[in-house]
Amino acid sequence: MRVGVSSSGGHLSTIRLRDIAAAGRHHEALDLFRHALRHSEPFLSVSSILPSAILSAAALSLSPAAAQLHSLALKSGLLPADPFVLTALLSAYSRLRLLPLACRLFDEVPSSAAPTSAFNALISGHALAPVSSPAILALFLRMRREAVPFDDVTLLALLPAAPPVAIPPLHGVAFRAALASVSSVSNCLLSCYSRVGAVDFARQLFDEMPDHRKDLISWNAMISCYAQNGLAHQVLDLFDTMEHSASVEPNAVTLIGVLSTCAYLGAHSIGRKIENYISQKPSFDSNTYLKNALINLHVRCGDLARARTIFDEMPQRTIVSWTAMIAGYGMHGHGEEALRLFDKMIEVGIRPDGIAMVSVLSACSHGGMADKGMWYFSSMKTAYGVVPSRAHYACVVDLLGRAGQLKEAWKLIESMPVEPDGPIWGALLGACKIHKNVELAELAFERVIELEPTNVGYYVLLSNIYSDAGRLDGVARVRAIMRQRGLKKDPGCSYVDHKGKVHLFMADDHSHPQAKNIYEMVLRLEAMVKNDSEIYGSKRKENLPLTGFHSEKLAIAFGLLNTEAGAEIVVIKNLRVCEDCHQFMKMVSQVVNRKFVMRLWSGHIKLGQRFLWKPVQVFLTRWWMCRNLTLFSWR
Repeated sequence: MRVGVSSSGGHLSTIRLRDIAAAGRHHEALDLFRHALRHSEPFLSVSSILPSAILSAAALSLSPAAAQLHSLALKSGLLPADPFVLTALLSAYSRLRLLPLACRLFDEVPSSAAPTSAFNALISGHALAPVSSPAILALFLRMRREAVPFDDVTLLALLPAAPPVAIPPLHGVAFRAALASVSSVSNCLLSCYSRVGAVDFARQLFDEMPDHRKDLISWNAMISCYAQNGLAHQVLDLFDTMEHSASVEPNAVTLIGVLSTCAYLGAHSIGRKIENYISQKPSFDSNTYLKNALINLHVRCGDLARARTIFDEMPQRTIVSWTAMIAGYGMHGHGEEALRLFDKMIEVGIRPDGIAMVSVLSACSHGGMADKGMWYFSSMKTAYGVVPSRAHYACVVDLLGRAGQLKEAWKLIESMPVEPDGPIWGALLGACKIHKNVELAELAFERVIELEPTNVGYYVLLSNIYSDAGRLDGVARVRAIMRQRGLKKDPGCSYVDHKGKVHLFMADDHSHPQAKNIYEMVLRLEAMVKNDSEIYGSKRKENLPLTGFHSEKLAIAFGLLNTEAGAEIVVIKNLRVCEDCHQFMKMVSQVVNRKFVMRLWSGHIKLGQRFLWKPVQVFLTRWWMCRNLTLFSWR
């Protein structure tokens, strides 16, 4: 069908329409399309301009317009024969979340007549769906059965939406089709292996990539893979390798990932080096996301003064900036300063979100401000439009628990409009430990292990509650349950960052090169704290075995031996500090006039831990050994 003074004129109209649509000027594109139809320009075919009009309608979320253009295509005889119109309609319906219509249209096309672009459009549509559908793999299998060629676009749409067990076979297919060597496909595979926790396979894929194909995205994907799976040391090692590579330079995404890892690990000196690197790059120095990452780094490493300086110097602050600073004051016990900063945030016109309110409630909890915390909790919905979530309830339970109001915390949990989760019951259990309430602890424990039966921390917490109460029968019962369920307590360990290197200490650990001096320093400190010099002398003379030293004591001793007088020492632990060590730290801090910052690792990820479904891990291992075979050709 023709709609329209010469062939060159029609050709120019087509190009103009495509260019306008590609530039995102979709309203103009549809107006030009209507003008072309009304004035019936000669030599201008509907098939040449219809795809751009369809995609513009989808971009503007105009479902009726897409349907009208679909009707025009049918009347013009362009469906199902014209591959460009067909692909445009499939893409449009997918973007408009009208996937059933896209599937119905696709089913009307003979499989042998469906081009690769049409399959790609429908696969992309399934990938955009909020819930992953098995139909996406069925479409790819249909392509293989009908011998429809696939390309890198197919894999880039398919891989992120594929289930974990399908990633290795898809990798095999890409390898045999010589598409695994395409940088975009390799980078996508890196991200997919990261998603399922297959870190070793991601690193092997990364190492097998030729250096000329390792672009910035490849390096960022591998760094992100390590970071997402809790392998902080590997992040820093890989970043160091990247810095010495002549092929790429880190960008803001790289630096944010590394700074987040430094904050997680407490590697403050490395973070400061990166901060210095950022300050030398004008384009980085004005990046709000990098500034937020730096605030988070300094806050988590205990340097609130530096974090506040960066915050105050920012020309533009987002709600993330304010929240990071408020959370920093809160976690270090400066609740009043956190609330003053929150009030200032409201004054400048920034509306708090749910995360900001979590930071405020947490600050009230750590600062012992129960009344203020309850006021913010009760007014957050009416004053700021924030509906309380489980995270907010967990903060309030912790708030009431720390204040000794255990019955009120229990009543709050019972009155919640949503089912309480593990952190809520865990907060109550932790409060029972503080106030030695065994009966309520048993009730909280029963609820929390129903939700998180493999969380060892809750078993250890109840065991300690029984131990404090002299209930050895309870301790034995908890240990028996742990043995029955195959659960083991994580060994306690502590980290200290010194001169860009992170030093790890375990309880009674003698593996450190300075172990002799470290243990002698611990003995001196214990003698000073107890004001009894005989402790140090007698143990040395009798040559008693140096045992019973928790990792945080060793870390503190190492810090005192290797830092200048007056320097702050930051120790990061994977377990809570026991009461004896807590008192020891307080006394030593006063005796040596040094500031100690003790911090738990955030979240549930531990260094070296892999979150990989066991069948997937076995499947990946077997596949990697035989990936060159035809087993995974899917033909």
